[in-house]
Amino acid sequence: MGAVHHHDPYEAAPAADRALRLGIGGPVGSGKTALTAALCRMLRDELELAVVTNDIYTTEDADFLRREAVLPDDRITAVRTGACPHTAIRDDISANLDAVEALEARHGRLDLIIVESGGDNLTALFSRGLADRQIFVLDVAGGDDVPRKGGLGVAAADLLVVNKTDLAPLVGSDLDMMARDAARVRDGRPVAFTSLRERPDAPEVTAWIRTILDEARGHTHPDTATAAAP
Repeated sequence: MGAVHHHDPYEAAPAADRALRLGIGGPVGSGKTALTAALCRMLRDELELAVVTNDIYTTEDADFLRREAVLPDDRITAVRTGACPHTAIRDDISANLDAVEALEARHGRLDLIIVESGGDNLTALFSRGLADRQIFVLDVAGGDDVPRKGGLGVAAADLLVVNKTDLAPLVGSDLDMMARDAARVRDGRPVAFTSLRERPDAPEVTAWIRTILDEARGHTHPDTATAAAP
């Protein structure tokens, strides 16, 4: 996995003959589920997709995706973590792995499985045993100083998404400063600024996913680890 990992109790999962696993994490309210829905809408006609959602006590995120009909119902599975979301994506990934493997057994060869974490803090990072790549989602309303504060999720995710840029004028967030701070703490890893209200197709994120899928299939691409302009 491209991101730096610390104290990961699991080895990277063997990649042969299975779907690419993409983790999507970030704080509560950052737009993880909305981004997952957008990606499903944009990619479902070209890829075999499935989604695993994580909530502590409910199946709310999975229910939202089903109501929005972004995928057939049987391609969306909910995991109730019963504890801190970070635990289920890093420390004890068994429930999520069971959900992923059940989807693969049910649907045969899939291209991409998205594992959406429950809302967590800036340290949330997926285990290499669960996710091959990770997106970490922030939103501008959380404060324009958040990228500067870092944390494993912000600094080490394969793609950082700064979401809800349409709100920046309303909450006084400086997008240029966020871009500079993110570039500094992320050591060249890519950053995408998005507004699903203004651009519901999330073009930068879908383009990045197509690139990592091509790389997983053995195709090569030039280095795309540059920050997208806000």
